[in-house]
Amino acid sequence: MKIYGDGKSGNCLKVKWVSDRLGLSYQWIEIDTLKGGSRTPEFLKRNPWGQVPTVELDDGRTLMQSNAIIRYLARGSDLIPQEDFAAAKMDEWLFWEQYSHEPYVAVCRFQMAYLGKKASELDPEKVKRGYAALDHLERHLGQGRFLVGGAFSLADVALAAYTRVAHEGGFDMDRYVAIRRWIGEVEASLGLPSITHQQT
Repeated sequence: MKIYGDGKSGNCLKVKWVSDRLGLSYQWIEIDTLKGGSRTPEFLKRNPWGQVPTVELDDGRTLMQSNAIIRYLARGSDLIPQEDFAAAKMDEWLFWEQYSHEPYVAVCRFQMAYLGKKASELDPEKVKRGYAALDHLERHLGQGRFLVGGAFSLADVALAAYTRVAHEGGFDMDRYVAIRRWIGEVEASLGLPSITHQQT
């Protein structure tokens, strides 16, 4: 299996983390998206949308969209709840992450960490909605150890990818006690080094 990804992208890291957690064999192929690496004719044959991550399976088939990829890779594992409703709640979080979290938290982080913008230059609406997403996470995590059924799942992987680096997008993470506790648990579950949550 080949994983085409940008090592600084949370969406790409989700795929790497799940693969490592499950002991899957893969070749990581670094794609520099800022230099047009995902827009070459060769890459566009694998992903016509020109996006990372993209996975090429051993049989040559390709799969795109980070949460679809991790959902496929983790089938039959303990990262997906066995009970149907719990699995659906996990999917609920996966959809929410891409629609109500990533477009704000990740975009602010991209603009500061990748493009060099200052926090004062960010779109106030994106900042507002990013905090709304983080507030929602904080409320939910104040009621339980993980996002779904008290057990570590793909929901935690997906949401942690950009939440653990939200401070790089100017978000003040000191106000989120439950999130910071949860990030530590996710990092331990994935064998990741602890990240320092300080506002940039």
